[in-house]
Amino acid sequence: MTTLPSLAVVGATGAVGTVLCELLSSRRNVWGELRLVASRRSAGRRCVVRGEELTVQELSPGVFDGVDVAMFDVPDEVAADWAPIAVKHGAVAVDNSTAFRLDRDVPLVVPEINPEQVRNRPRGIIASANCTTVAMIVAIAPLHYEYGLRELVLASYQSVSGTGKAGVDTLLDQLDRVGGDRELGSRSGNVRRAVGDDLGPFPAPMALNVVPWAGGLRDAGWSSEELKLRNETRKILGLPDLKVSATCVRVPVVTGHSVAVHAVFGTEVDAERAREVMRNAPGVILVDDPAAGEFPMPIDAVGTDPSWVGRIRRSLDDPRALDFFVTGDNLRKGAALNTAQIAELLAEELT
Repeated sequence: MTTLPSLAVVGATGAVGTVLCELLSSRRNVWGELRLVASRRSAGRRCVVRGEELTVQELSPGVFDGVDVAMFDVPDEVAADWAPIAVKHGAVAVDNSTAFRLDRDVPLVVPEINPEQVRNRPRGIIASANCTTVAMIVAIAPLHYEYGLRELVLASYQSVSGTGKAGVDTLLDQLDRVGGDRELGSRSGNVRRAVGDDLGPFPAPMALNVVPWAGGLRDAGWSSEELKLRNETRKILGLPDLKVSATCVRVPVVTGHSVAVHAVFGTEVDAERAREVMRNAPGVILVDDPAAGEFPMPIDAVGTDPSWVGRIRRSLDDPRALDFFVTGDNLRKGAALNTAQIAELLAEELT
């Protein structure tokens, strides 16, 4: 009888870790022993996974003894310290932070696109891509294979859950404050006064507003989220010189990141053929009937696994360019599911 590989979920009680545990209960079971791991603050909590009540263990070197695969969803600095420790104890680390994504010796994997890269792991670590990148790239990759991608101009519409529970709580609290006043938003400053100083993780009010900023400040005014879209797309597609320009915007949506894509290819594109390509692409669902009011929107995509794609049209001014809109649940495929899928590829290899 084949022994199933063992799995540790590090960060099991966080927003993405909770979804990871839900996925472990709902997807095909490829795991033997399962360990839930978190910080000292969460250690001792009881969580039900696969119908079994498990006690959350405190993160320590010993929790990785006998573990084959360790999935990490923790802050960058924690992943940077602890993923190598997991590897030293014999596990393959699958990390959802930014700590290793651009490391030359760490593959950056989206299983629908480059699953073969899971075997190319000289450091014993595999990185999972950024949630916004994942939503967009499962749609753009099949078009690249069809037409040859040359350039991307992207505008993201990122939900507040991308900043964790604090972001969601901040938006909902602000909506409570502004919900009863129909004058708000009609004069400069009145939304700021109604919201007050409690901005949470955001630089400005989120209620009744969009904020053209996500991430941390980097050189020349770019944000870290914008650079992730550029650099991770290049690495996943194997296009180190791909031209990518992104503007990342935070919007008052609880869950679901969206991207407006302008893609320029090496050959002339056909919108109907592009629809067919994306209709048949793994991890993509086509929702593209503007006459019927059917568009890809986060309120519909939330809680689902695919990237929802629509508004597909050829550029009016460039026959080589295609415009479309894509949205996906940033906590599922954008984070937990992509990590789980990578781990499942490892489970196949180890079984």
